[in-house]
Amino acid sequence: GVISPGFVDLQVNGGGGHLLNEAPSLQKLEKICETHANLGTTSLLPTLISDVPDITEAAHNCAVEAFNENMPSFIGLHLEGPHLAPSRSGAHERSVIRPMEENDCLALEDLAIKVPKVLTTVAPEAVSATFVERLASAGIIVSLGHTDCSYSQAKELASAGATGVTHLFNAMSQFGSREPGLVGAALELGSLSAGIIADGFHVDVSTIKVALRAKKTPGSIFLVSDSMATTGTNLKSFELNGRKIFRENGRLTLENGTLAGADLDLATSVRFMVHEVGIPYIDALKMATIFPSRFIGMEKEIGVLLPGARADFLWLDESLNVRRVWRSGEALI
Repeated sequence: GVISPGFVDLQVNGGGGHLLNEAPSLQKLEKICETHANLGTTSLLPTLISDVPDITEAAHNCAVEAFNENMPSFIGLHLEGPHLAPSRSGAHERSVIRPMEENDCLALEDLAIKVPKVLTTVAPEAVSATFVERLASAGIIVSLGHTDCSYSQAKELASAGATGVTHLFNAMSQFGSREPGLVGAALELGSLSAGIIADGFHVDVSTIKVALRAKKTPGSIFLVSDSMATTGTNLKSFELNGRKIFRENGRLTLENGTLAGADLDLATSVRFMVHEVGIPYIDALKMATIFPSRFIGMEKEIGVLLPGARADFLWLDESLNVRRVWRSGEALI
């Protein structure tokens, strides 16, 4: 078997039957964190999908509470939207998507003072370079996604301080002959890191192989689960913003067939990268540990087995199934 650092997941919408969007609370955050910890993800960013201001504010408040109470596995908050492009809304409720305004920027700046890591996914169509500069100055990790932006628009926001791309290839402008789009920017700009959903449904195996070879800075594509309420359960369906999402054969979709998050955990993604994409297991493990932790500036604390780092580690068997989990030195399974 293999001893690995605990996995680090920067995009976790839910788990254990709970979705952060459905009335955010401390108990819900804890249930999501515990579900993923038992599957090998010992550090995560609970993720709020685009929602109404009241839900966004509730998510901010319970993230502050979780940090103040030292909630295990909780390292911050990922706000995916609502400042996205309606044309690339994916499973996000289009009616709540809107451009960023001064109050939105102030709320994020305030949150960043109280919570160690705040990541926000924004679209260049909805957020100005000035806002991105302010967010980056406040220590907020800005990721580009759910956008039809041009390569030059993406490059402008990268120059302003955006450092990430959210679920590479999904819900974004694609790589074309005369317009490289956000995919082109993600691969060609060395300053951008990108999360990718490796489940066989979101991105084709060959596309993943090409992306890994093409990415300018090695070690800057990492795995995310984009997991929903179903992870760690036998649920067949659940609701998001009043719309039903169905689970079938490893896929989560809206009624119209649109992919709606992933029926996934990082351990499953690691196995997919090894068994289907064909990369060495050490490289797959790095994509679930040191690469995401380095992207958010926590590479001395999590995603590594080093003196002084958090004692989060896993024992995986020869097939890379998680057999034992230790978090902060304490055995969970």
